[in-house]
Amino acid sequence: MQASRGDLGLRAAAALLAWLAGTALQLQQATLWPIEAHVAIVALALPLALYAAMRASRMALLLLCMALGALAFASTSLRAAHRLDQQLAPALEGRELLLIGIVDEMPQLSPEGVRFVLAVERAFDGQAQAVTPRRVSLVWLYGLADDGSVAALRPDLRAGQRWQLPVRLRRPHGAMNPHGFDGELWLFEHDIGATGSVRSALAGARPALLDETHQRPIERARQALRDAVVLRLDDARLGGVLAALTVGDQAAIARADWDLFRDSGVAHLMSISGLHITMFAWLAGGLVGWLWRRSARACLWMPAPQAGRWGGLLVATGYALLAGFGVPAQRTLLMLAAVVLLRSAGLRWPWPLVLLGVASLVVAFDPWALLQAGFWLSFAAVGLLMANDPLRIDARPAGAWPRVRAAARAQAVASLGLAPLSLAFFQQVSLVGLLANLIAIPWVTLLVTPLALLGVAWPWLWHAAAGVLSPLVALLQGITAWPGAVWHAPAAPAWAVACGLFAALLGLLPLPWRLRVLALPLVLPMLWPALARPPAGRFELVVLDVGQGTSVLVRTQSRLLVYDAGPAYSRDADAGQRIVVPLLRARGETRIDRLVLSHRDTDHVGGAESLSAALPIGSWHTSLADAHPLRGLAGAHEPCAAGQTWSWDGVRFEFLHPAAGERAQDARPNALSCVLRVVDAAGRSVLLAGDIEAAQEAALVARLGAALHSDMLLVPHHGSRTSSTDVFLDAVQPRLAMVQAGYRSRYGHPAAEVLARYQARGIMLVRSDRCGAWTWHDGSFECARDTRRRYWHWNDQALGAKVASPGDTGERRP
Repeated sequence: MQASRGDLGLRAAAALLAWLAGTALQLQQATLWPIEAHVAIVALALPLALYAAMRASRMALLLLCMALGALAFASTSLRAAHRLDQQLAPALEGRELLLIGIVDEMPQLSPEGVRFVLAVERAFDGQAQAVTPRRVSLVWLYGLADDGSVAALRPDLRAGQRWQLPVRLRRPHGAMNPHGFDGELWLFEHDIGATGSVRSALAGARPALLDETHQRPIERARQALRDAVVLRLDDARLGGVLAALTVGDQAAIARADWDLFRDSGVAHLMSISGLHITMFAWLAGGLVGWLWRRSARACLWMPAPQAGRWGGLLVATGYALLAGFGVPAQRTLLMLAAVVLLRSAGLRWPWPLVLLGVASLVVAFDPWALLQAGFWLSFAAVGLLMANDPLRIDARPAGAWPRVRAAARAQAVASLGLAPLSLAFFQQVSLVGLLANLIAIPWVTLLVTPLALLGVAWPWLWHAAAGVLSPLVALLQGITAWPGAVWHAPAAPAWAVACGLFAALLGLLPLPWRLRVLALPLVLPMLWPALARPPAGRFELVVLDVGQGTSVLVRTQSRLLVYDAGPAYSRDADAGQRIVVPLLRARGETRIDRLVLSHRDTDHVGGAESLSAALPIGSWHTSLADAHPLRGLAGAHEPCAAGQTWSWDGVRFEFLHPAAGERAQDARPNALSCVLRVVDAAGRSVLLAGDIEAAQEAALVARLGAALHSDMLLVPHHGSRTSSTDVFLDAVQPRLAMVQAGYRSRYGHPAAEVLARYQARGIMLVRSDRCGAWTWHDGSFECARDTRRRYWHWNDQALGAKVASPGDTGERRP
């Protein structure tokens, strides 16, 4: 009997691993296979799986695993194909549509407007009914009323309301950069088929609340509690953290607080997490068990311990739903359900099988969770704790001091074991995380969170929760201010990550020390990976995908120049913080030797403050006026001027504009753009032209003529019709040209007539909205959308774009 149980456990584990492997393989697809192929796979694999499941041989197990892997692959593909079919048709992009639908989730507020998801019921394109995605993400920007007030036009959106909204939609599209956040995956995973904005009016139809429905009751309750917490407290930042702890609204936490919690290693505590749900289930189970014992009849029907477990699970389910049912909540709830079911049935399964089963259920529910850092961090934390001390419930340490030691040991295991995953996903690990968690876990779990939850019944307790939270935030600020509090490491190759993960297991599993010490050499390639740098006399150019704005990296063998810092997206978000800094850290950059800010427009300097706060900057070259706020951040600041030259590692840099006498304080910012030319030892050259316009182009041609010739040109002013004149293009004669412009730019960049000029000259034109980040070195280049291509990503084939001859706007490679 024991052997048969062991065999069943091994078969179950192999089957679950096959399911996960099939799903993981499907997520690597650049394009989906035809639907017919997946239907055929299901038709063949399903009977094979049923046949193999009834056999006990090794060959049957192999067939079972192959069939389940194929079923996972095909079923995920069929679900993906259905979601792709639900996305907005290209023909409807940019058109004025009228939508009628239900506010599907709790709206997210910001100083600029409100973002929400609309479940579309009907859609109209003019008088005709239109087919749109069933869920769209919309932003409703605040406007100014006739009296100049913003509040007068601030919509009071509530989950469950039915609205009529004039909108303009576009297909899911986000920035695509190496090591960057995949916004298109996030939209796809959340089944959002279009994004867009609410318009003020459309053919007489204005935004209108049609009725208050009784739909989305959970989201309505979450929103009511979130708003009550935020309005109750004077300190908006503390209110945001308490809202996250009460209803799981992570968006309520300010950017600066997220940075603090991430650097201190306690970010997992500052929203509803598995630890909080477990604590809630434990408290609820204890209360239910205590009440159950008061009734003899109830105890005869079901033992009090079992009733407590089921009661705790039921209450935890409600709490998880109130939390938004994210991956940590799913994992914890399923783990609790597995434990309750097994204990109720009198069974004790090995913990790896329980963990594997729960992970497979989460993936079956949401296959794309496999690509989220939270999935791996969440399950790895539980697995490490189980492996190190397999949760012997009946052998709890007696006495206060042994329990403290056990808790400290568990936290040390989690902190050290998760460090490789943290480095792999975020290229950083908090070195003060162990200390911070030893303080924060009991503080948040036993004080802040209970007070925040009790505030639902007694709102005055939210003030007490804020009072308890405030000194913890101050303490974390002090800890993270210590030198070396956070370790940053470059993105490591896959083999180094695998070595690091194996090192964590080897070091923490209860093995002999002669084996555990091998973890040290195994983890070194992940801590200090080799960095790819150009040889002497060469440079690498990375044109980032920052939307409507500019940011370019120029890397020589030992130096880094950053040309512009990208746009500011909102009051608390910019390209520096979201895109440039993460990429620099993933590339192993520890300083910016020179920051060039071409001119003062916010789409070029919006991220400069974030860059300055994150990395040391050797010197600044700008065309900013003396009174500009960024001048106060600059250390060694120097105005860029024509004729300035320097050489790094055999690569020559030269400013060509603005010339002397063109720096009048009242000049248009575009006219003062710093124009930089970079030439390597082999004569390959790049011209970074900023936002110069026709007059500046003519002046450059008159002054330099054929000396402007460059192999690659950063298209002036994002392809505006005010730039890229014929005479300028004839002088530069680039082989390649790169346009940095936002997807479906509201400014019409790049203009059609400008594209025609490049195409008429046979110049290969690459667009950041279609290519993503563009890397150029040794005369060849690659697009991030090519190297990172997955089936959920935006692609220009739907627009009818072709990859053909030089000059074609869909061109990818030379």
